[in-house]
Amino acid sequence: MEKYLQVKATNPEILEKAENGGAVTSLLKFLLESNTVEGVLNIKKEKDVYDGIPTFTTDPDELIETAGSLHCAPTMISDIIARHLKDEKIAVTTKPCDAMAIDEIIKRCGINRDNVYMIGLNCGGTVQPIVAEKMIKLFYDINPEEVVSEEINKGKFIVELADGTEKSVKIDDLEDEGYGRRENCQRCELKIPRKADVACGNWGSSKGYTFVEINTPKGEQLIQNAIDNGYIEAKEASEKQIKIRKKVENIMIKMAKKTQKKQLIKEYPDEMSEIFTRCLKCYRCRDVCPVCNCKVCSLEKPYYEEDPFAEPDPLMLHAIRMGHMAFSCINCGQCEDVCPMEIPLSKIFQKVQLKYREETGYISGVTEDKPMMYSGEKEEIVE
Repeated sequence: MEKYLQVKATNPEILEKAENGGAVTSLLKFLLESNTVEGVLNIKKEKDVYDGIPTFTTDPDELIETAGSLHCAPTMISDIIARHLKDEKIAVTTKPCDAMAIDEIIKRCGINRDNVYMIGLNCGGTVQPIVAEKMIKLFYDINPEEVVSEEINKGKFIVELADGTEKSVKIDDLEDEGYGRRENCQRCELKIPRKADVACGNWGSSKGYTFVEINTPKGEQLIQNAIDNGYIEAKEASEKQIKIRKKVENIMIKMAKKTQKKQLIKEYPDEMSEIFTRCLKCYRCRDVCPVCNCKVCSLEKPYYEEDPFAEPDPLMLHAIRMGHMAFSCINCGQCEDVCPMEIPLSKIFQKVQLKYREETGYISGVTEDKPMMYSGEKEEIVE
C-alpha cells in the first residue's frame, strides 16, 4: 500500500528532544500508554552520541531518553527479540537492516509478526563509534566530547555542539579518506524499511514534520489511533515532497550499486582458502549474526568436532555458515565488525547473496517467500 503523511508530535517535550517532528517517539508512547504493547525495544544514548545501547522499557516516560537519531550506534536488535522477547507483544524501531533481519527470522518461525509493531527508520548508513570520534577530531577540528547530536542530511555528516553551532563535511569527502559510513552501509541498497508497519524519516518532509510511509494495514490503524487519541497530528504529503523523497532514495541506491562494484571487485570464493587461513575459529561472526539463530548450531554437532590438538580447518566452518546463511545475508556488516583477523566476511557473503539473487530473484529480507535453498532444519530456531 502506498500512503504518505507528514506527521508531527503534539507533546512539546517530544518535539524539542526528537528530530523532524517526533513521530517515532509519539507512536511508541501511544503504543505503551494504550497497552497495545507490553514494552518498547529501542536504542538509547548513554554517556555520549557514540554510545548507543539497546534498551527495553515498559515505562512511557522513559521513551524521551531514546528520542533522536544515533548514527554512531550500528547495533542490531532482531536476535534480541528472537532470544528474549519472542513471547511478548512489543514495539521496536528498525533500520532497514533490522527490518530485513526480523523478516528473515520470521520466515524461520523465530519471531511472531503479530506480536511486533515495527516502526521503521529510513537510513543512509551508520558510522563506527571509534571511527566517528577520530573523524571529528581530524576533519572538524573539535573535541568529539563537545558533540551533543549528529545527523546525516543532504550528503553531509553534521554535528551540533552544546552552544547550538553546527559543523558539516560531505560524506563523499570523508569516505574518500577511509572515514564516514561503514563499508557495508555504503553498499546497502535498502534505504527505506518497507517491511516495517510505518517507515519514518526526514527525506521530503516539511520543517518540523516527519515524513511517514504507511506500509501495512496495522501501520495505518496505528497512525489513525494515534491521531484520534491526540498523540500526533498529520497532513497529506504533497506530490512534490513524495518526488523529493523518491529522488533521494534513488540517488542513494545508485551510489550503493556503484560502491558494490568497487568494493566487491575481488573474486570470491576463489581466494577463500587463502583468506580463511587467518581465521581463529572464535565464532564471533556466528554469534553476532542477527539472522543466525538456530536452536542447535550445526557447528556444534558431534560429527563436526575436530581434534583439539590438530590444526583447525576454518574453511569448513565458513563453508558451513555460508551454506546456511549466505542466501539470507542482509549485509549488516556485524560479522566483519567483530572479526579480530579482519576477514572480509560481509563482502564475501554479500557477493554470494547477490549472485543468488541474480539466479533466483530472491532478495534477502525483502522477498515475501522463503529462499529456495531453505530447508526444514532451519526452523530449529532458538527458543
